[in-house]
Amino acid sequence: MGGVLVAAPAHGAPSGLLDVTCTVPSSEATTYSPPLSLTPQTVAFSSTVQYGPCVSLSHPDVTSGSRSLQANVPNRTCLALLETAPSNYTITWNTGQTSTITGNRTATVVGATLVVTVTGNVTSGLFNGDTVVQTSIGPATDILACTLGLGTVASVYSTVTLEITSL
Repeated sequence: MGGVLVAAPAHGAPSGLLDVTCTVPSSEATTYSPPLSLTPQTVAFSSTVQYGPCVSLSHPDVTSGSRSLQANVPNRTCLALLETAPSNYTITWNTGQTSTITGNRTATVVGATLVVTVTGNVTSGLFNGDTVVQTSIGPATDILACTLGLGTVASVYSTVTLEITSL
């Protein structure tokens, strides 16, 4: 019986308070110019993420957020969309506060669906020290065709969920 009592607290220890969650229709839209192909080239990309609706028990005034990035990336191919890579970005909340996220990006294709997951931590700003899990889900048809040399990827649109949890 003592073993049962010892085991029960171990299950509760890793769970924390969900500080904020953002659900669909949160979305990410990314464009590539020129479109990605199997030939390495410098590509200008633009990415915009809209978070919302968001719910936060610790900060009830947080209801949405956004982030955007524009960059030129050398030697880019469509294969890069499936790579594991560091991911760093800053979310600006509707309150004007920000959260800087540092994490790792993984991508998998399940059937014809691209699933991109970023796991990491809030390293500064609102929710500092919390853990982050962001999942983006979108069609992988163009990406799969491109990796086979049968097409290009001009854009990727995904729905997004975001969970920021205190330890």
